[in-house]
Amino acid sequence: MKAGFYQSNPAFGSKEENFREVFGAVSRADLDLLVLPEFFAAGYQFRSKEEVAALSEVIPGGATTEFLLELARAGSMHVVAGLPERAGERLYNSAVLVGPKGVIGLYRKTHLFFEEKLYFSPGDTGFRAWDLPWGRLGVMICFDWFFPESLRTLALMGAEVVAHPSNLVLPYCPRSMPTRCLENRVYAVTANRIGTEDRKEGHGLTFIGQSRIVAPDGSVLAEGPERDLCLGVAEIEPSRARAKALNPYNDLFADRRPEMYLTRPER
Repeated sequence: MKAGFYQSNPAFGSKEENFREVFGAVSRADLDLLVLPEFFAAGYQFRSKEEVAALSEVIPGGATTEFLLELARAGSMHVVAGLPERAGERLYNSAVLVGPKGVIGLYRKTHLFFEEKLYFSPGDTGFRAWDLPWGRLGVMICFDWFFPESLRTLALMGAEVVAHPSNLVLPYCPRSMPTRCLENRVYAVTANRIGTEDRKEGHGLTFIGQSRIVAPDGSVLAEGPERDLCLGVAEIEPSRARAKALNPYNDLFADRRPEMYLTRPER
């Protein structure tokens, strides 16, 4: 199958403009899976909870989800993308999975980063994975990667490919994802954005690009630049992620000893 990311530079608050830009860049791509960045249509640096609420949407039924459905149908592909979600009185940093036949699933970010804690409720879905025609897909969002438990949980749930919408500003993730994928023997598609948002004087955020597709052996199959728009594509084999053995004696999951991982006071 073919997996891809689109590394974009959204204009803050200009959803329709961002929709048009993404559609023009990827609608004709030959892909089975496309991953878009976190908040790919809304922008990221909010000034108030009221601003977040104004840009947040219900899932399904909101403008962003409807656009993603249109994109999935145009390309006959599955799409994972991030957006601010409104659910009753709560706001979440969420990702939605859609396919040509409709909305498949929703994930709400478990580990909120920086000022996200001012505006969003911690995710309550738990990590989730879905069976698709070409394999089992898990989803995490941006800062989730910093916690090894995130990708490990998805791998234990049987995820063969992990979609990772992101708005990365710290430098660590691109060089760390090969280790995350190697220690779990899964594929990961990290879709980051580029550009700078400086909507709070003296507190600008510069996004580092470097989106990538990583294989279960830790090799980087596709990589985006630091500052430019990019559609990255790689052929992957999800079935490779089912093999967790390193040699005839060691299996990454069979060798786990969860009873030894609990934090215990020293005796």
